[in-house]
Parts: sequence; structure tokens; C-alpha cells
Amino acid sequence: MADKVLINLATGMEDGERVLVAFLVATAALEQGKEVVVWTTKEAVRLGLPGEMQGVVCDGCPPLERLLSQFRDGGGKLWLCPICLNARGLGDAETLDGVKVAGATPMWEWAGADTTVFSY
Repeated sequence: MADKVLINLATGMEDGERVLVAFLVATAALEQGKEVVVWTTKEAVRLGLPGEMQGVVCDGCPPLERLLSQFRDGGGKLWLCPICLNARGLGDAETLDGVKVAGATPMWEWAGADTTVFSY
């Protein structure tokens, strides 16, 4: 079984439940001792900005702030696609502490040959 998990998240808060599921999968992988990167593309790059990933998106669901905190406290890494940031005029925007701007090449260099990949 792969020790790395890559989650590509292309949807931001326009579909909060998809964000929720991606981070539920990510935190579960961390709890299993996996190394996890959530690589955000398209509108999801906004999730790496202060105040973006917040709220309760469905009845009975945990708050997104708590999931993000659990993800980060558990060692999860949040990467933002630089092309997607620039396309939205966010290239110079302040990001959350520890968030990395990383494109496709660094993502694949990290992933290597034996990584479990999810896409949301």
C-alpha cells in the first residue's frame, strides 16, 4: 500500500460538500500514517487564502475550519497551483501559513511512482 496520498481538489467553496469530502479523505489518510498533499487547482486555490475555507456546508457535517486545522495539525500539506492563482489575479495574495505554491512538475516529483491519487 502506498505511503503517500495525493488529492487534487479543483472545486472550491462553490461546492462546499466536495471540499468537505476531500478533506475528510485527507485527514483519514493522515490518521493512517500516510503523507498527504492536497494540490488545489482552479477555484480551489482560494482555499489556501485566509478566511476562505470556513462554515458548515451540510447538516451534521463538521465545520470546515476544524477539518482544515486537523489536516494541518496532522502534517497535511496544502499546495496551490501557481497558474490557477495567477489566472484569478491572486498571484500576490497572502496565503495561510505553511501553504506552498507548487505547479504540476513539483507535484509529480513529490508523488513519484507509488502514490494513491484522488481527484475531487
